[in-house]
Amino acid sequence: MDTLTAPERSERMSRVRSKDTKPEMLVRSLVHRMGFRYRLHDRKLPGNPDMVFPGRGKIIFVHGCFWHRHGKRCEFTRWPKSKLGFWRPKLEQNHQRDRIVGRELRKLGWRVLIVWECQLKNREAVGAKLRAFLEAE
Repeated sequence: MDTLTAPERSERMSRVRSKDTKPEMLVRSLVHRMGFRYRLHDRKLPGNPDMVFPGRGKIIFVHGCFWHRHGKRCEFTRWPKSKLGFWRPKLEQNHQRDRIVGRELRKLGWRVLIVWECQLKNREAVGAKLRAFLEAE
C-alpha cells in the first residue's frame, strides 16, 4: 500500500526529471572536462539522446537504473512494492523502447554508449570508459 496520498504522490512524481538529472549532469561535466563538446537532447534523433557528438558519430545515454531496468544484479533495479499492475508494464515498456531506439540509432550509423546510474559510484572507471568510447575510431 502506498504511504502517500494521491496528491502527495502526484507532487512527488512531478519532480522526476527526464533531462538534466544529477547522473546526466555528472557525465556531462566529466566529458566537458575532457575537452569534448556535444549537443544535448537532439529531438531529430530517435530517443532524444542525452549527449550527441555529431562529428564523431557517437551518442551517450545516461540511464537511471530503476526507470530503464538496468539488470537483476543492480541494487537500484528493484520493483515497487505496490501497484505492480501499473509499474511492471510501464517499466518493461521503457526497457523495450530503449532497445528499439538503440537499434534504430545503430542502423543510422551512430555508435551508442549507455552509462548507468550505478556505474557513477566509480567516477574514474566511468571517465576511462567515456574517454575510450569518444576517442575510438
